Amino acid sequence: MNSFKKLAGDTAIYGMSSIIGRFMNWWLMPLYVVLFTPDVYGIVTNLYSYVAIFMVFLTYGMETGFFRFASNNSNPEKVYSTSLIALFFTSSLFIVLVVFFKNNLAALINYQNHPEYILWLAIILAIDALTAIPFAQLRLKNRPLKFAFIKLVNIGANISFNLFFLLVCPKLTANNHNSFIQAIYSADIGVGYVFISNLLASAITLLMLLPDMFRISYQFDKKLLYKMLSYSFPILIVGLAGVANLNIDKILIPFLMPESQNPMAQLGIYGAGVKVAVLMNMFIQAFRYAFEPFFFSQAKEKDHKIMYATIMKYFVIFGLLIFLGMVLYIDVIKLIVRNVAYYEGFSIVPVILLANLFFGIYFTLSMWYKLTDMTRYGAYISVGGAIITISLNVILIPVFGYKGSAFAVLICFFGMTIVSYFFGQKYYPIPYNLKRIFTYFLIAGILYVTSFYTVTLAPVIKYASHTIFMFIFIISIFILEKNELNRLFKMNKKK
Repeated sequence: MNSFKKLAGDTAIYGMSSIIGRFMNWWLMPLYVVLFTPDVYGIVTNLYSYVAIFMVFLTYGMETGFFRFASNNSNPEKVYSTSLIALFFTSSLFIVLVVFFKNNLAALINYQNHPEYILWLAIILAIDALTAIPFAQLRLKNRPLKFAFIKLVNIGANISFNLFFLLVCPKLTANNHNSFIQAIYSADIGVGYVFISNLLASAITLLMLLPDMFRISYQFDKKLLYKMLSYSFPILIVGLAGVANLNIDKILIPFLMPESQNPMAQLGIYGAGVKVAVLMNMFIQAFRYAFEPFFFSQAKEKDHKIMYATIMKYFVIFGLLIFLGMVLYIDVIKLIVRNVAYYEGFSIVPVILLANLFFGIYFTLSMWYKLTDMTRYGAYISVGGAIITISLNVILIPVFGYKGSAFAVLICFFGMTIVSYFFGQKYYPIPYNLKRIFTYFLIAGILYVTSFYTVTLAPVIKYASHTIFMFIFIISIFILEKNELNRLFKMNKKK
């Protein structure tokens, strides 16, 4: 049970950096929706979708490859340095190419008036790709506190620069036209300061990680790199398909929606709705940071499959608690987003929450092909999911707009979860308690549907009812899990 305590502890620390950091970062969204009209905020949503996809290209599965080879290598420092050198070379090459072709790239995605956006984002991508391995090294060495600190500094810097450029500078220049601020600020840049702030924050992160990057004796092993690339290439396909499933809709909407419907404004509204569902992403990311190295380290332990099955069950429980907490109190969240132009996007929040939950379940299931070195199956499943996502978006966006995109993502991740489960049970069977997991989904679904009948009630009665619904779900957990929870706590006390 010490393994469970360690996973829970690491998840809590990673979760602190992820949840606190993302929660802090989340507050930029209400700022953006107040300062920017939906069509301008659509630019941020659109370009960061490209960033997410290119980030996968630039890391090409090396994080997972690093965990796999550093965990089972007599010289983990060689694995670290080989990975870092490879990423430095590819990131540098990427920046050079973008410098030469930024105007062509900007025209290709309809930003021909702002090629500087492309260059700024390329530098952000290169820095973030290069720092991926130092962050992975911190996770492998079980240094979650340092990991969390650097992540929080990054987010704090990003927020501070956003506030400085978007709020402080305009006020200073408006009150004093001869202010020195005019040397570093131009109102014409506008939404571009969102990207500049991110760039400065990424640079600070790189500076903080440089001591760790220079502390080792560099060794480059071509044969090792080839093995790592052979292992990681399917992970690249998996990551690319996965990130496409999450972001391709935000790239397709401007191309598939009629101009008469103002697609960039619709994209901005959709992006705000997706941001509202960020709490589920926080939980999944915190879990992923802790679970991946934990999974590899526990693979040789006795009864590790039973442990994985138990982890899956509690992952679903916590995910459904987040789902219910968000959808039952969605009107409270609306008070934070003070621009009514974005309110219609709240209708897709439950769909996005469920989609993200199934993505987390799929990630937890997907460890079977990483541990058995059958990563090609992950590629097959993810590519299949991407094909479904793109096809559904092409079909649904022209008819239903961004709501069609939300359902496309949900259908995709649900399908990937089912397929991964059946392949996993064939090649690496784990005794998941499907009956119990389905029961929790059923209870949460019934409570959510029941909440529809409280819409017309007075706010006090409605939220009192929703609080009762939450208690019903929590009590159901304790009733169904009472024996196992008692056993876990007793065994932990003995340890």
